[in-house]
Amino acid sequence: MKLKVCGLSRLKEVETCVSNYVDFCGFILNYPKSHRFIPFNKAKQLTNVPKKKSSYVGVLVNPNEQELSIFSKLRLDYFQLYGNYSNQDLIRIRKKFKKKIIFSIQVKKREDAEKYKSIKNGADIILWDSSGYAESLSWDFNWIKDVSINRQKMIAGNIKLSELNNLINLTDIVDVSGALETNKVKDIKKIKKFIKVIKKINYEN
Repeated sequence: MKLKVCGLSRLKEVETCVSNYVDFCGFILNYPKSHRFIPFNKAKQLTNVPKKKSSYVGVLVNPNEQELSIFSKLRLDYFQLYGNYSNQDLIRIRKKFKKKIIFSIQVKKREDAEKYKSIKNGADIILWDSSGYAESLSWDFNWIKDVSINRQKMIAGNIKLSELNNLINLTDIVDVSGALETNKVKDIKKIKKFIKVIKKINYEN
């Protein structure tokens, strides 16, 4: 099971993740309503940190063409896209801006989890997330239990340490943010503890 730490906003957070080989580091780029939002110059500084084995992910909510163009200049490996996109839209964005794609499905009810079926080859990773954007809301992860796709599955939405053992057979990647914060700021101790638990689970399995 891989780990994505999302909403990084300080240098020491990125350095901690990279030095501990976190698989994906996420940055909130165009959603100022989130307390995790960072402006372009800050994003440029953070994504210039040598990434070692980590991949850098730019999180974008309904980005327009200009935003996609601007953020494609950052040292990102992935665009994580929220919005209404067809499979062809994703293929075009991937090709034009030369970024891999994480397609985000916001899950409020069981039927929402089925939306992945319209995305055939346009995304490299399918993310099932809560409907709360900046809020870490819970949903029933078992709704994707029977999903079978030929790409990596990622889940997000108020994931807690105590749940991780139950998720290893459900998903390839867990996307965590709120659980790693104290007073809405990333807590280095919590990040390190989460990484340690993930490594232990992977070793045991």
